[in-house]
Amino acid sequence: MFKSARVKLTAWYLLIIMTISLSFSGVIYYGTSREMERSFRRIDLRHRAEELGIPLPRFFSFPEDLPLRLRETAPRYFFAEDLAEARKRLLLNLVGINGVILAVSALAGYFLAGRTLAPIENSLEEQKRFVADASHELRTPLTALKTTMEVALRDKKMNLTEAKKIINDNLHSVDDLKSLSDKLLSLTRYQSNGGSLTFAEVDIREVIEKAVKKMESVAKEKKVRLGLKVKSENLKGNAESLEEMMLIFLDNAVKFTPKGGRVTIETEVRGQKLEVRVKDTGVGIAKEDLPHIFDRFYRADQSRSRQKVDGFGLGLSLAKKIIEIHKGTVGVESKMGEGTSFSIKLPIAHY
Repeated sequence: MFKSARVKLTAWYLLIIMTISLSFSGVIYYGTSREMERSFRRIDLRHRAEELGIPLPRFFSFPEDLPLRLRETAPRYFFAEDLAEARKRLLLNLVGINGVILAVSALAGYFLAGRTLAPIENSLEEQKRFVADASHELRTPLTALKTTMEVALRDKKMNLTEAKKIINDNLHSVDDLKSLSDKLLSLTRYQSNGGSLTFAEVDIREVIEKAVKKMESVAKEKKVRLGLKVKSENLKGNAESLEEMMLIFLDNAVKFTPKGGRVTIETEVRGQKLEVRVKDTGVGIAKEDLPHIFDRFYRADQSRSRQKVDGFGLGLSLAKKIIEIHKGTVGVESKMGEGTSFSIKLPIAHY
């Protein structure tokens, strides 16, 4: 589809360029031909004037400035074939120039058409992958729900306790679907309207403390300690999205840290950047998985197979998008069996 669109766009570029080029060539040909004809006539008149002994001014018009005797004599030095040959050469030169313009414009137009359509093509491919991935992730819990209910309907000996258990399991599946849809909506919102977020002066310490407070109950339940080494530092940002980002990193750290482990959040100013580090003593991430952990729906199951963890692999992708909206960067270091450290760098002066 985009190949044909590229060819069509190139054709439009060529049409516009060649229309302008041919129009200018027509004007040049007409004007130059007239001037050549006038020049030939001037040469002829000067030669005849010299033969007749008639003085001519340096500049003269046709035929007002010519003496009557000169006007009545027939042209002798003006050859029509010379003018025709000059016009022919002019035409060939213009055709050659337009041919070069056509060739160069075709190549440049094809290149520019590709550059113009590339972001659209990438966006469309990204959208297709997003829809395909989302459909795949939604299909699994929906299939599980459908299968569970079909089995329950066929079981004529089911008692109330079993029915309640099935309903409870289905409610958990519905909660998973809601969590997935919420993350998909958030990711779509940041991708499409990230530039419209309201930025204001934000104290990063307040943002982190709010996120930690929301994670305290989860960490306590898992017996994971949360440590804070943060200082007040203002930056330009959107407090709500920054808090969501911190929640994602904290949830990820707590989720993959075993009982008795520790998650630490630190901040440090480095030049014009504020660095936020989220370190855990969890199971770590395999080296081959590190380049992909920010991809949508990617879950490094093999590297963290020691414990079953729920999730859809959208959190880190969403967090990275929020960081990019804030003109920041994120890096990760990890060792299997020792833990993982995420480093988020945000500009103190956003603009």
